[in-house]
Amino acid sequence: MASTAACEPIENSLKLSGKKSFAGIPEATFVEDVDAYMKDRDGVESILRQLDEQHGKYKFMELNLLARKKKLKSQIPDIQKSLDMIQVLEAKRKTNEQIETQFLLSDLLYSRAIIEPTDKVCLWLGANVMLEYTLEDAKTLLEKNHETAMKNLAQVHHDLDFLRDQMTTTEVNMARLYNWDVKRRQALNAK
Repeated sequence: MASTAACEPIENSLKLSGKKSFAGIPEATFVEDVDAYMKDRDGVESILRQLDEQHGKYKFMELNLLARKKKLKSQIPDIQKSLDMIQVLEAKRKTNEQIETQFLLSDLLYSRAIIEPTDKVCLWLGANVMLEYTLEDAKTLLEKNHETAMKNLAQVHHDLDFLRDQMTTTEVNMARLYNWDVKRRQALNAK
């Protein structure tokens, strides 16, 4: 089963690659000097609207990344179960033993089956496609899929961290601009 600890070596290598975002998330720029930033701008309301729109886009991206993370976290155990089953089939083939098992017919209805030693297995590839592979080919394919899923999960974690930083930067910018506008209005009212 994949845990966050299992993704750490991949995440560390992603950080070393220097890539900020794998999903093409735009970087938010921090407004250090609000006075200089607002000097050539029309009005604070339009800027706040733009920042709010950008924040909404970041939220949408976060929802998509979280859905992708959830999908990957459910795929990884399935791939691992398939790899484990291939190991069982290989072991039983070597000893020439049958496997007695139960398979699902419908909800809560199982049937017994005896699996003869075999060197072939069928894998669901998706989109209602199933292909027959030798045990070695199936194992190779599943290991490649497992590695790819782990890498993608690490990239999603990396992108979520980057995205959260961008959301925080945008929120801080909005607060600073709003506070700048409040102080500016108070100064105008005082005059």
